[in-house]
Amino acid sequence: MLSVLAILLLPFSWLYAAVMAVRNWLYDIGWKRSEVFAVPLLNVGNLRVGGTGKTPHVMWLVEELLRQGHHPAILSRGYGRRTKGPRLAGPTDSAATVGDEPWQYMEAFAAQGVPVAVAEERRLGAHLLLRYHPEITVIVLDDAYQHRAVRSTLNVLLTEFARPFYDDEVLPAGRLRESRGGASRADIIIFTKCPIDLSLAAQQAAVQRVRRYCQPVIPVIFSAYDYGQPTAVMSETLPLTLPAAGSGPVPALLLTGIAQPGPLREHLEHWGYSIQYQAAFPDHYAFQPADLVAVRAHWRAAWPIFTTEKDATRLLAPELRTALTGLPLYIIPVRVAFLGDGAARLCRLLPEAFASKP
Repeated sequence: MLSVLAILLLPFSWLYAAVMAVRNWLYDIGWKRSEVFAVPLLNVGNLRVGGTGKTPHVMWLVEELLRQGHHPAILSRGYGRRTKGPRLAGPTDSAATVGDEPWQYMEAFAAQGVPVAVAEERRLGAHLLLRYHPEITVIVLDDAYQHRAVRSTLNVLLTEFARPFYDDEVLPAGRLRESRGGASRADIIIFTKCPIDLSLAAQQAAVQRVRRYCQPVIPVIFSAYDYGQPTAVMSETLPLTLPAAGSGPVPALLLTGIAQPGPLREHLEHWGYSIQYQAAFPDHYAFQPADLVAVRAHWRAAWPIFTTEKDATRLLAPELRTALTGLPLYIIPVRVAFLGDGAARLCRLLPEAFASKP
């Protein structure tokens, strides 16, 4: 049900959708050029603004490519960084210079030798990666579904199960970057952040609705978040033991700067924590010392403070070191768990992407 404000904004949404439709049509007929590269480009994106779970899905895909013996690289826009232009992430970089998500990739895959680059114009970033890393056999694009200046070999479209694109409207009345018809470009659609015990009936109902916007042969699969054990952000912080069953709720704080912190809070409460205070900042938020001073005002000794891997990349900025001193800050790692045979169905598409590379 649309709000009154959303209804008033619908004419602007129709105009924006029309502009995007013309743009896509120009790419479809070849009037606007999509650059082709000598290695496959695997694109993980969405139609909706905000967090649909791209980062853990990109990481799952990179881990699978490594397992299969490929030499992947990751290319992102680098949203929120203080630099401009194409840039290879290196050991002297940080979330400030390449963005929080690319720096998270850098930390996760540096040991495996996975190059990470950022570029507003993805074609420039792809050229940069291939110039300095000729061993690359595949590039994983993070959030480039609408970036059609490069031709993706495989389009992985994510949509939140609780906020599916087919129940949304185009900006500014809704949160879609383009019309629902953009799903027709997908090679696979993944419903993300699903309950781990999502019934087959609920899955089938979602598949029926999404089929209005994609080809019948396109696989539609479902994924859930798999939360790992808490790990200390600061080396001097003691390891954390989860609450024992039946021991009663344990007070804790939650500090986030992501689009959708709700699922993490729910999981912490399922573990047995009682969130006494949640400092929820906008996605990619650049934390300031004053923010941590405010968090400290709500904190009591022995209460753990939880955050995400993505937020930790920004919280470790040198200017925050003093404000963090003494706070028991813990990361909750997030990975992807596919429901049913979802992982196998996604894996089956990878050889096809390599076989169809230019």
